[in-house]
Amino acid sequence: MRYFILVFCFLLSNHLLAQTSITKPVLSETARKSLEEKLASAKKIWQKDTTNADAIIWLGRRTAYLGEYIGAIDLFTRGIVIHPSDARMYRHRGHRYLTIRNFDKAIADFEKAAKLVKGKTDEIEPDGMPNAQNIPTSTLQTNIYYHLGLAYFLKGNFQKAIKTYEKCLTLSKNDDMYMATANWLNLVLQLARKSAKANQLLATINPNKILLESGDYLKILMLYKNHTGADELYAGLQTENDNLSDATTAFGLAMYYHLNQQKEKSNLLIKKILAGNQWSSFGFIAAEAQINRR
Repeated sequence: MRYFILVFCFLLSNHLLAQTSITKPVLSETARKSLEEKLASAKKIWQKDTTNADAIIWLGRRTAYLGEYIGAIDLFTRGIVIHPSDARMYRHRGHRYLTIRNFDKAIADFEKAAKLVKGKTDEIEPDGMPNAQNIPTSTLQTNIYYHLGLAYFLKGNFQKAIKTYEKCLTLSKNDDMYMATANWLNLVLQLARKSAKANQLLATINPNKILLESGDYLKILMLYKNHTGADELYAGLQTENDNLSDATTAFGLAMYYHLNQQKEKSNLLIKKILAGNQWSSFGFIAAEAQINRR
């Protein structure tokens, strides 16, 4: 059985590589060394029991953090063969299908994961790259619906994206997850011209919330809510070498310009996002999708 799994993964890798040109993340030497050490540790744990679900998941996650997305997909695929009822395998493989722009496969994985967790108690999902306070802000179910909503959005299926993000919002039990989900839900509502629902959502946004990692999402939401500060936000995104510090925040701002008939500014931001080095970020992927929709 193990032989056939390895053959399958090899064939899958060749198929995926034929579809996508992979760009690895730009990392500092210190960050790369740290990630490589954590990957080596995860591999040692996995080698003690290559069928252990947690070991497979962490090896796959650590592999992906270094830009080895195809290798991570292979590991999660192996995990699915061994643990076909473990929603986490589909959730993490779906994430990496998003990274390599295979949106149909991502949707299939997230929809499968959603079925597997239906009616079950939600659980905190530990962070592989934690925030400064080392406090996880998401759960298995919020991550499933958050990423599924994004996949629908990237495919241009706004109705399904809205429904999925609304489901995610009901599951978001802390301010950070609420802001992250609200950011994308607001954006898709705006693009779908559902201004009344967007305004209802924006009315729930409190600028005084103390956030661990969703501060940039709050800035974008407040921009859409108050319609002030766009150019200041743009200036804050600029770095010394004329790159953008955060592609996802920049994408939210680009869409604000787009929706408010400032197409030249919107196009310039999209161009800058795609000229940057944040290839695996959701903002970069969304910018590509926006170009394709145009």
